[in-house]
Amino acid sequence: MDSYAPLLEKIRVPQPSLQKLAVISIFTKLRSAPEYLDSESGPGREAIAQCLQSTSPAVVDQSVRELCRLVTDSHMEISRGLLELQSALDGSDAKFVDLFVKGVGFMVRFGFQKNNGSWKLSLTETHPFVKVLSCRLEVQSELVQQVLLFTAQNKRLGMKEVCDFLRPFLNYSILRIPFSDSSSSLFARHLISSMASLCSSFPLEAMPILKLLMECAKYLPGGSSEGFRNFMHSVECIVDAYIVVFRNLAGRGLMITEAQLCGVELLDTVLSLCTCQHCFSGGYEPIVELGRHLLFVQRDHGLRYLPELSSAALSLFVILIRSELEHEQLSILKLLHFLLNWKYENEYEIRKTASVMSEELLFLFPVISLISSPSKYLKGAATDLLVSLEKILVKAWISPKNESAMEGRFPSLSTPGSIAFRLLKHLWFQDQYSLSSFFFLNFASSCKAEGKEMFNLPRSWASQLRHYSLWIGDRRKSSLALSQSQELFLTEMPLLLSAVAGVLVMHRSLGSAALDTLASIGVMDAKLGVPLLLAILFYNNIFTRNDFVNDNFLLKSLEILPSLGSHSVMIPLILQTILPMLHKDAKPTLYATATRLLCQTWETNDRAFGSLQGVLLPKRFAEFMSQRNICLSIAASIRDVCRKNPDRGVDLILSVSACIENRDPVIQALGFQSLAHLCEADVIDFYTAWDVIAQHLLDYSADPILAHSVCLLLRWGAMDAEAYSEVSKNVLQILWNIGTSRHPGHDSKWERARTSAFEALIQYEVSHIDRNIPDFKKRNLELLFSETNVNVLRVMEEFEVNIMTFEHINRRRLIKEKRVVRSKIEKLLDVFPQVIFSSEERSNARKLPGAALLSLSFSPKNVSNLGASRGLKSPHAAYEAAMVEIAASLQLSRNIFVALLSLQSWEPFVQRWMRADILYFDSKSPPVVLDKYSKAASDILKSMIRIAEKAIPRSSENIALAIGSLCLVLPPSAHTVKSTASEFLLNWLFQHEHEHLQWSAAISLGLISSCLHVTDHKQKFQIINGLLEVLGSSKSILVKGACGVGLGYSCQELLTRVEAADKSVLDIETTKMQEEDLVRRIVRVISLLICQLTQSSSDIVESLSAHLMPDGYDPYTNRTADLLHKSCDDSEEDIWGVAGLVLGLASSVSALYRAGAHDAALKIKGLIKSWVPHVDSLVQNYGSHSEGSEIVLSVGSCLALPIVVAFCQRVDLINENELVHLLNGYRELISDLISVRKSGNIYQSLLMASCVGAGSLLSCILNEGVHSVEVECVQSLLVLFRKCYSEPYPPLIHLGGMVGVVNAMGAGAGILVQAHPLSSSMQTAFEQKESHYLRGPLLSSPALEPNLTSLMQDIFLVAQNSDVHQLQQYAAWAVCFLRHNFWYKEPLNAESGSKNNVASSKSASQSFSEDSVVIGLCSWLTHLNVSETGAIAHVATVAAVFRCLERAPRLPVLDWGAIVRRCMRYEAQVAELLPPDSAFEKGILRKECLQFSLAHANQFDPLATFLDELSDLSRFRTLELNLQSCLLIHLADLIKVFSGFRIEKLFNDIALHLSYVNSMLRIACWKGLYQCLDEGSLNSVDYTSHIERCMEVLFSLLPGLGSTAAIELDQLSTVEEWSEAIRCLGKARQGWLLNFLQVSLEDPVQRDVQFIEPVKKIQAKAKLVRIGSLPLTELGRVKSYILNSESHGVWDVLVEVVAALQHAEESVKRQWVVDAVEISCVSSYPSTALQFLGLLCGSCCKYMPLLTVDRLNVLSDLPVTLTSLMSDPSWDVVADSVVSTLWTSTERIYNWITDKVQSDDMPGVQPIDGTENDMAVFLFTVLRPTCEFLKDRLPLEKQLKLVSMVIT
Repeated sequence: MDSYAPLLEKIRVPQPSLQKLAVISIFTKLRSAPEYLDSESGPGREAIAQCLQSTSPAVVDQSVRELCRLVTDSHMEISRGLLELQSALDGSDAKFVDLFVKGVGFMVRFGFQKNNGSWKLSLTETHPFVKVLSCRLEVQSELVQQVLLFTAQNKRLGMKEVCDFLRPFLNYSILRIPFSDSSSSLFARHLISSMASLCSSFPLEAMPILKLLMECAKYLPGGSSEGFRNFMHSVECIVDAYIVVFRNLAGRGLMITEAQLCGVELLDTVLSLCTCQHCFSGGYEPIVELGRHLLFVQRDHGLRYLPELSSAALSLFVILIRSELEHEQLSILKLLHFLLNWKYENEYEIRKTASVMSEELLFLFPVISLISSPSKYLKGAATDLLVSLEKILVKAWISPKNESAMEGRFPSLSTPGSIAFRLLKHLWFQDQYSLSSFFFLNFASSCKAEGKEMFNLPRSWASQLRHYSLWIGDRRKSSLALSQSQELFLTEMPLLLSAVAGVLVMHRSLGSAALDTLASIGVMDAKLGVPLLLAILFYNNIFTRNDFVNDNFLLKSLEILPSLGSHSVMIPLILQTILPMLHKDAKPTLYATATRLLCQTWETNDRAFGSLQGVLLPKRFAEFMSQRNICLSIAASIRDVCRKNPDRGVDLILSVSACIENRDPVIQALGFQSLAHLCEADVIDFYTAWDVIAQHLLDYSADPILAHSVCLLLRWGAMDAEAYSEVSKNVLQILWNIGTSRHPGHDSKWERARTSAFEALIQYEVSHIDRNIPDFKKRNLELLFSETNVNVLRVMEEFEVNIMTFEHINRRRLIKEKRVVRSKIEKLLDVFPQVIFSSEERSNARKLPGAALLSLSFSPKNVSNLGASRGLKSPHAAYEAAMVEIAASLQLSRNIFVALLSLQSWEPFVQRWMRADILYFDSKSPPVVLDKYSKAASDILKSMIRIAEKAIPRSSENIALAIGSLCLVLPPSAHTVKSTASEFLLNWLFQHEHEHLQWSAAISLGLISSCLHVTDHKQKFQIINGLLEVLGSSKSILVKGACGVGLGYSCQELLTRVEAADKSVLDIETTKMQEEDLVRRIVRVISLLICQLTQSSSDIVESLSAHLMPDGYDPYTNRTADLLHKSCDDSEEDIWGVAGLVLGLASSVSALYRAGAHDAALKIKGLIKSWVPHVDSLVQNYGSHSEGSEIVLSVGSCLALPIVVAFCQRVDLINENELVHLLNGYRELISDLISVRKSGNIYQSLLMASCVGAGSLLSCILNEGVHSVEVECVQSLLVLFRKCYSEPYPPLIHLGGMVGVVNAMGAGAGILVQAHPLSSSMQTAFEQKESHYLRGPLLSSPALEPNLTSLMQDIFLVAQNSDVHQLQQYAAWAVCFLRHNFWYKEPLNAESGSKNNVASSKSASQSFSEDSVVIGLCSWLTHLNVSETGAIAHVATVAAVFRCLERAPRLPVLDWGAIVRRCMRYEAQVAELLPPDSAFEKGILRKECLQFSLAHANQFDPLATFLDELSDLSRFRTLELNLQSCLLIHLADLIKVFSGFRIEKLFNDIALHLSYVNSMLRIACWKGLYQCLDEGSLNSVDYTSHIERCMEVLFSLLPGLGSTAAIELDQLSTVEEWSEAIRCLGKARQGWLLNFLQVSLEDPVQRDVQFIEPVKKIQAKAKLVRIGSLPLTELGRVKSYILNSESHGVWDVLVEVVAALQHAEESVKRQWVVDAVEISCVSSYPSTALQFLGLLCGSCCKYMPLLTVDRLNVLSDLPVTLTSLMSDPSWDVVADSVVSTLWTSTERIYNWITDKVQSDDMPGVQPIDGTENDMAVFLFTVLRPTCEFLKDRLPLEKQLKLVSMVIT
């Protein structure tokens, strides 16, 4: 410092020149001084500081200059120089401020030039001018000059660069205004005006400056009056500068386009500020005038209209909507008119743009609304503008053309005007139901989300807005609270929405809905009443133009006129509009229309009644007698008045009378309808009125309209019908005549009249109708049975149900039923045991063993006596002795059929033995129920095993069969006994040296395997595998055949059992696959053996294998291939072995069907049919080896065919023609065999088998009751049977003939399937005696009773006394089979119900009157037969009868199973015989049969069995979709019918089958499960777990539900499926539901296929929250998961969540907004949180009705939606927090784009995922202006940083 001290002393001398020299010396020394003394050293800094801080002007002045030179000479850095000057400026005297500012300005200019215009400053705070401005107030004036000087001197470096350098300074100058004193605003104003003035000095470089000024000026605050003045001054300066520059450039012809675009940009910026910010307090007129001035200049210079001005026009549209002051409105109209004239300077321009939607059309409705202004200036301007708009509108109608979307990948930022115009274009150029996006209105269009409303199905915007507006209006009228957003909607949005709807009125498809929408807005907002009235007149003017005639639109526009009357103030104006059209000399059409409009106006507001009453006077009919349209209009209006307000209708009673007296049938019909409404309201007495008007009634039989109206009136005579019996009789006759009238060729016209006639008849008492309509019941049924019209039938159903209910209520009780006369056959069967076993029972039992087993009881008499004392003799020994005796005397003769007879005979014997032992145990000491059964069974089994082990072969065979029968009658839970029995018999099975043990054991083992418990899989598989092993290894064909029979028994129960409830779906599937493999293996092995034993072609095996293994893989080839190499040449000698194999193959058909191998089942049916040989060739050529092989197969086929047919009948795999063919084949075969009379075992066996098979087949067909058989065919078969047992044949043939007879009657002897139970009443009340066809059990046929009685008497006599003991034995056996099956009813054991235990029949025998409707309907159904000649009933009629009976209180006891099965086939049988009917739904009859069965299954076992069969999975899969759907929908009804085990199987089947069904069936299943949950009686723990498992499976199959924005019409099934799913889940237990819908929150970022399931769960949870089934807090649990996920994956979830939040409290919505913004700051996927923010803000803000839900639009709309929401006072509590956090998110995205993010900048914040790169710039483009609009809630530092965020 000492080096500069002398020089520093000199600057203190009083001579200015010396001071300056001293300063120069100091700075010269600084240049040349060594480093320790230079300007960067301490002494140098101190010297410079003392010079600059001097109080001497000369010193300071010279110091500043020298410092600048030091910098320019590069002896000091610019930043250091600026720092010295700024430091000195802070503490200097005020007189030196300008000097320092100039120094700063010089250094800034030098630095800018030195950097060649690229001087960049990182922070606004470091800008030199900002530092100067912020240091003290005095700098402002000079600083402005330095800015101007900087601009002027550096323009050569590029004005854009200059503006970029000055932008931070200008931004700071403006943004600091709210944070400082008033001088700051003056400075900003001075700075802007100065820079604007500067532009005129160099016009060529002025455009960047003007743009900069406009960009910065938008930050000027305008909320206060002072702020608005400053804003306007700045804008005026900028506009004035622009005009000067533009004129200069235009004069030179330079940069015209750029200049014009700049002007448009200036205008757009200013106007958009007026629309997006609501803070301008000075009004809109100055701004609009500036814009007009700016545009005038452009047009004056001959420039053309630019398309970019559309944005300014949209801003003007919003300003006009908001403006309420006349001068502002006038100014806007003038500017808009100017724009239109400029744009459409000639007609060519209008035609050119006609196909493009013009934004000017949005002004249509606002301009129309201004026409009502009292100001002539405003009205004139609006009228002029409307003329121009009308031309554009009409051209758009005449030349419609779709507009192609030209937008880029990302939409531009939205403004309120652009949102409205975007919606208009979207609706105008899209279909009525726009599917590319959907609207926020979907969220709010209903106050409660129910059903499909929750899924926002495609609905037009107009209809949604109409619904929402009416809802808002209703709440307002009801004084119900509205939310803040709804209040804003009500006050600010109606005119804006009306503007959009007003344009849509001219749309070809949306016009009608748009008119309705306008009407609803008018109802909501009374202020729009007059504008809407004017709009209607405007549209009417257009619709009546010669070049635009559209009567439909004209009428529709007039229809909304009455709706304006909802506000009373509008009534005079509406009347003023309508009444001029009601002059007498007006056009008839106009008069008629005006009358209807006046009536509708009255319906809206009663104030119009006075005017209406004058128009509806009775004399008007006479005045307008020649004008039918006017009379009809008057009559219709009278009718509407009577309907709407009967009290007002009474005032018009004379007019009503005039209508009725009119001779025009239509006018009279309207009069009757008017009177009907008055009678309904009970203001007019019907019979009093009818007495007056009846004489005026025209011929109603000639006019259906009049007939319909008469019926509407006559229904009200029901109340006092008894009091006016004579009059009511005539009334009923009129109704009956109309209802029963037939008009061929005109049925459709009379349908409505006939329907109303029956609807009226329903109102009358049935007894009254019955008395007054002759032969009513008969005629009623005849009418029903002949009716084919579907709609008439529907009403008649109600009529019939009404009658049935009446009959039920008034039935006679405690009637002694008429005793049914017993037939002779019944009497014979009743006395048979007493006759045969009259004496020496034991001896006769030995002689007639089969009959004894079926008929005799061996219990001591004292055991049967329930009152016997203790110490009685046990019956066990007696039965044991009887068993030994009978087993020794019953010869099986190595005949499998006889063995089957024996097996069936042992069953009742064992049952009686069990019952006797149990009774004996009870008489001793009553034990536990299970112990009784176990002890009795164990004792019997021990006796059997003991005796069998020591018995002779004949006895051993029989006892083995008895063991099987014992296991059959035991309950399934008797594990131990059945296990012991199976082990014992398995031991016998493998004793290959004892054939007699093997073959009987094989049959019994098969039977045992079919009755094992559901859990005994291991034992069942052990038995089957054992049978298969012996089948392949045994050398005995008889044993092989017995194994085949046993495997056949096993197959009958495979794939039918219910799995344990606790088993998983996988375990059930595994067990099912094992059983399916067993079935296929059994069929494969048996078919191989049949080929081997009969030496048939191997084609059988190959064809079956193709059906069994469609994929070609056969796992059993190696196991059974060795069978083909074995040969057995004695198959003909042991024909019953082969027959057993065929029986086993036939018995496998049902199992194959259940396994899904339907083709294999049909193949087996075909094979067995083909093995019943052609009789002629067989008999003539018998003896050859091949024919012998066919006989071997034919014996088994004759016995097996009924088994196959019985099954095929049940599953609809056989038709009636095929059955008739089979019966005829049997008949021919038996006839030819009898005529041949050959001897030999094969011949006898074939004849016996054919007789047995024919009888069984006949019984199978008739007992089913579905198909009919000719009486002649049955009689001829019975004759053949008689020949077989009456002529001298071997005993085996005798047996066949007698068994054929009793089997035909239903005995079911020797067949492997359960025989159809015979009714105790052999004849039904409805059997036709004269029919040539039989249907139903043979014993119920009166026509064949004499023949059957004769046959049974013959057999009875043979059994009673015959010379041939064997024949007597067989005859007694046969009769006992019939008797047993007819009478024997074994009571259910303790555990019955585990198998096919459907609901037991609860219908007691009930008496019905012979003429009752129920009996008539049942009789008609019973006799319904296509085979009979005569008229064929229409399918619709049959369906209607079923619907009637479905609702019958009770039904007679009939074979309803047969009736339903027969009718299930009826539609297919008559399909080609009836004419096609478009109104008839195909398959409806089968569906009605099913629903009838569901309704009455609890009362009738056959119906329950029918449902059981249909519900079995194998059968269910083959049903039509509508039947499958019906069954699934009625799951709750099935649960009521089925037993517990069956219900478990039902749900297991459903769970397994659901994966293979389509959406329709899944929907049906959801409905069925909902019904189950909805019925409290079914909501038990037993079934709930099954229901929940089904729901889990169904939910996993739910298709992904795209947002409603993506729903196409062909995806409506998906929507319906989701709707039903949510409805059902809403009924589930909440604990289970929450657990099931739980989503793992561990790693939401992973994106794979598994992500679909969590999305579905969250969607479901949101929908459940929406309908109130789950609390809203459940969505909060997954909030972070949703908002931190990739947007593409969760967009649909975001939509659902926002929908769920619609009806949440405001505080909840606010919290979700806060959380969404916060998550966007830390999420890896910020676009997701921001999209959700856009969705939620859009749904809550006032612009909601205009917004579309689109991934990008919700983001581009954020500057509007979020700004609008934050301006709502109710959101103030979170607004600051939201804006601050949003700024943070904006900064994060900006740093991400500009690569300024460091990994350690924000610890804990996740990095942004790379998938967001494409959205980065767009997100920033949206967020920055959003924050700018909300900048007032940010501190200055953040505002400065915000405006400095610029992406180049």
